[in-house]
Amino acid sequence: MIDLQAKTLNGPVIRLHPDDNVVVARVDIEPGTPIPGENVVARQKAPAGYKIATQHLRAGDPILKYQVTIGFAAEDTPAGTMLHGHNIEFHDFDRDYAIGRDYRPVDPIPEVQRKTFEGIVRADGRVGTRNYIAIVSSVNCSATVSQAIADWFTPERLADYPNVDGVAAFTHSTGCGMEFSGEPMDLLRRTLGGYMKHANVAGVLVVGLGCERNQIKSMLESQGLEPGSMLRTMVMQEVGGTKKSIDTGVAIVNEMLPVANQATRRTVSAAHLCVGLQCGGSDGFSSITANPALGAAVDLLARHGGTGILSETPEIYGVEHTLTRRAASQEIGEKLIERIRWWKDVYAKGRDTQINGIVSPGNQAGGLANIFEKSLGAMMKGGTGPLMGVFRYAEPVTARGFVFMDTPGFDPVSATGQIAGGANMIAFTTGRGSMYGAKPVPSVKLATNTPMYRRLMDDMDINCGEILDGTASLGQMGARILDLMLRVASGEKTKSEELGLGRHEFAPWQIGITG
Repeated sequence: MIDLQAKTLNGPVIRLHPDDNVVVARVDIEPGTPIPGENVVARQKAPAGYKIATQHLRAGDPILKYQVTIGFAAEDTPAGTMLHGHNIEFHDFDRDYAIGRDYRPVDPIPEVQRKTFEGIVRADGRVGTRNYIAIVSSVNCSATVSQAIADWFTPERLADYPNVDGVAAFTHSTGCGMEFSGEPMDLLRRTLGGYMKHANVAGVLVVGLGCERNQIKSMLESQGLEPGSMLRTMVMQEVGGTKKSIDTGVAIVNEMLPVANQATRRTVSAAHLCVGLQCGGSDGFSSITANPALGAAVDLLARHGGTGILSETPEIYGVEHTLTRRAASQEIGEKLIERIRWWKDVYAKGRDTQINGIVSPGNQAGGLANIFEKSLGAMMKGGTGPLMGVFRYAEPVTARGFVFMDTPGFDPVSATGQIAGGANMIAFTTGRGSMYGAKPVPSVKLATNTPMYRRLMDDMDINCGEILDGTASLGQMGARILDLMLRVASGEKTKSEELGLGRHEFAPWQIGITG
């Protein structure tokens, strides 16, 4: 298990583990700068977040960060050299999955002592953090009409319904020109169904064109849903076209609003909080500040009975063995390995994708050399507790504690799957800055460093850069994050909500062939 407490800040650098052969630049380091405590002088400029070799590396030597291999020296490399993609070689290597070896059960906090928030309790016992009416398009052909219906309900027109957070459209680019059956259609319907059944949704209007492959009737049947007063459907070809469909949709939502407005908040256990964990625009500090701090919050949340969903399968590749070792059962560990192998051997084989080594230009500029290094930081969002379940994309998350959902690494697609699975909040860490929202759930933004936080204060909710600045410990920041998440779950608006983000970030995974 990775020891997050072993790191030390020493002037301009951070040593993450005594056995590492690199340190991380805390600030920009100029050539000729002595590296305190390492008996090394910097040979080149190392930007903040980049790595510096602390010993001579021979070609092929593993490069260790947090005592985890993040690549191999591409050539003989003198101590003091800045290390990045140009001199770090990426190739696969054997990992000992040791399923369950490091499993330790959560030490639960007694129910009477658990933290609480003010949640919206649905008739069936599900608990929401927001209260929306959803306009769901069955096919791209009804997307414009769906959005027009939602857009009609401005804040002024919703003023008489103070308990309704908004009317939101969830549109997409598929629903036709695809297989009638099989995983692509199943995945789309699972995602749409997850939003229709979401605890943050009080009412749903499904809008179809009429001739699409994703027929409304069969879609609802596949998801165990039946039309009713708060689940209405409309077919544009039957209603009479664009204008009549918009007018009819507006009238239907107006009928739902008084019922949706009856929802009120009441005190519930933190056990009802289910958080989708995301990172985007990562940098060299992600694994040092925001990601492990969010992980500390998830560890606390699990003790209070809540759930954290780690995802983005390409972004755990290379460190998946640190998760299988924490699996609560052989079945859970094997399910995670099966997902990794599917990505490597089937889905991404032979393609220029992240799981095959290359991270985005922004990640590279932020100091991340390859997917192994990014994965090392990304998996820290899940904390250090036991892995209690592995779920396919948009499957209902039925386990509590720390779980994993198989998704792509693209943040909007990944978060869409988490929300469809039941996440009633998104926690999003970023080092370079990410402007993201996630209706119908609030999205909390965590900055990895103080300069970026100050530059993008309109978008960031909390500054985990305080860990680097020495004004907060990892544990203190984790507790602060959990308290913020509970306040947001109780109705406090996030920066992304204040900015109105989340109107276009619904993005189901397009896994199949369009034709």
